[in-house]
Amino acid sequence: MSTSNPDPDPRTTPGLTGGASVPPGETPPAESGTGTGTGPYRPLKRGWAGGPLTIIIVLAVLVALFFLVYGILVAL
Repeated sequence: MSTSNPDPDPRTTPGLTGGASVPPGETPPAESGTGTGTGPYRPLKRGWAGGPLTIIIVLAVLVALFFLVYGILVAL
């Protein structure tokens, strides 16, 4: 089993100059200006929208009523 040296040899590694440094323009910039933190601050909207919340509540009530009626019919 052979281990590799993590320190590259500047004579055989492409992109390295004689002083074992990377020439300018070889690497991308450190940060981009397209992150989520850019732009003006907008406060978050609070809560769910009325329509989807109403649909979820109605479906939950219908499912609960279905199982209530099913339980009553099975008990008879």
